[in-house]
Amino acid sequence: MTDINIKITDRQGKTHQVIAPTDMAMNLMEVVRSYELAPEGTIGVCGGMAMCASCQCYVLSDTNLPEKSDDEEAMLSEAFYVKQNSRLGCQIQITPEMNGLEVELAPES
Repeated sequence: MTDINIKITDRQGKTHQVIAPTDMAMNLMEVVRSYELAPEGTIGVCGGMAMCASCQCYVLSDTNLPEKSDDEEAMLSEAFYVKQNSRLGCQIQITPEMNGLEVELAPES
């Protein structure tokens, strides 16, 4: 089993150091939910289908992430508070290469 360290800043500005497993096919949105870093019903509203942007986050580290899919690009083009470093947490699968990832949750829409 390989776990990685991720730094997540919640919507209140508090930073959390969390450990995420790489062997459970989890995505970043699911990690945020498992640590209860956002109130229930405010993140992952669509269930991780890239259809709501409630899991939008800002990538703060230089971590190499997969390219955005067309669905992710389309959802971000309609979302609020989008920045150059915006990603949908549901579209970021947790892998060993992401050790040290730093993200900040975007404000609620």
